Amino acid sequence: MNAPAARPSPPLAGLIARLSVLHPRRIDLDLERMHRLLARLDHPERRLPGVIHIAGTNGKGSTIAYLRAILEAAGLRVHVYTSPYLVRINECFRIGRAGGGVLAGDDELHGLLEHCERANAGEPITIFEIETAAAFCLFARHPADVLLLEVGLGGRLDATNVIDAPLASVIAPVSMDHTEFLGDDLAAIAREKAGILKRNAPAICAEQPGEAMAAIEAQARRMQAPLHRAGQEWHVSVERGRLVYQDERGLMDLAAPRLFGRHQFDNAGLAIATLRALGTFRIDAAAFEAGIVNAEWPARMQRLASGALVDQAPRASEIWLDGGHNAEGGRVTASSLGDLEERVSRPLVIIVGMMGNKDASAFLANFAGLTRHIIAVPIPDRDNAMPPDRLADAGRALGMRVETASSAEAALRSLVRLAYEVPPRILITGSLYLAGHVLAANGTPPR
Repeated sequence: MNAPAARPSPPLAGLIARLSVLHPRRIDLDLERMHRLLARLDHPERRLPGVIHIAGTNGKGSTIAYLRAILEAAGLRVHVYTSPYLVRINECFRIGRAGGGVLAGDDELHGLLEHCERANAGEPITIFEIETAAAFCLFARHPADVLLLEVGLGGRLDATNVIDAPLASVIAPVSMDHTEFLGDDLAAIAREKAGILKRNAPAICAEQPGEAMAAIEAQARRMQAPLHRAGQEWHVSVERGRLVYQDERGLMDLAAPRLFGRHQFDNAGLAIATLRALGTFRIDAAAFEAGIVNAEWPARMQRLASGALVDQAPRASEIWLDGGHNAEGGRVTASSLGDLEERVSRPLVIIVGMMGNKDASAFLANFAGLTRHIIAVPIPDRDNAMPPDRLADAGRALGMRVETASSAEAALRSLVRLAYEVPPRILITGSLYLAGHVLAANGTPPR
């Protein structure tokens, strides 16, 4: 039995709850509040190590995982700011250390969030903005060689977009998501993502749909940002199960990523292209390969081999966890499941929970040819989660056999009663919030 998931100390949890009510809307894209607070904090964003800024719809986190692992393999100290967290807010704040980073501790986070709260003086501000300000204060006080900075939502008006001169701007694959904030077509969404591009800073871009790439190229021209595009300035492919990367500087033949799925070769390629475009750091082929092989990113086609939740599933089941929650995320996850089926065939069961603002039909349609067995579940402690009945209706409209369960745990237990000739392959998916609950309940939180 794994140890139970660690939780923030009561003082930290209470402070986060207090800060969450400083603004009536959880998401409100505007940089004025951020600039005001950072000025009162004496501009910690100007005292950071060099920043690699990463935007995109899918693949941002995995790309950051590869960047971090490669840079650390080269002996560098790497700060990392990502969101959202899965189990503990501390996961968002990783402090660079020689030999590998560590998550910020409760006491230090509490002190910095209180410091930002005092500076804000009760004025309206979103929780993400105050957390981002605290991250800048944290990273400004700890020396490091580089900061990997993930956009929270969009790019142009995201709280992280206050860095005037990043080392590089990176755009992972763009697809339809958060249309209520970013626009209702790919070109509009891509323009928001490309808002992180800065004058003369190299821009490294994953392969994109045509309309998205056109918007990114236009912004790069406006900012005079040298553009490095997948499939044009650099290429990544799979040959004999290995990752082959090529650009004008040459070719690298590397081991396959440990993170599962064909899309992970593309994410790893984006990380390699970023570091090769920079030329700031001395990274040899061994460090590139070590980073690709050792990168970890929880809840992205993560195999759960043991734990309290795993023990409730049918014996010898194969359990996978993925936080994908939009149509494109569903597509790459379904592709990964197809690869698994080709290797070893098993009956597939999908346990799914989604937030209320997501397109359940577009997400579930990706799995229609893989399984007819879907179990819809709620997401605990999320008032704006999609009711399981509504999620089930979306699946049934696609011709799937859908049932509901009171929780992911109950869904796993229900499978024990079924007579499987071959132990099933179980995917738990649909939301990072659901993934975080599963990791906590399983006793295997990110570290």
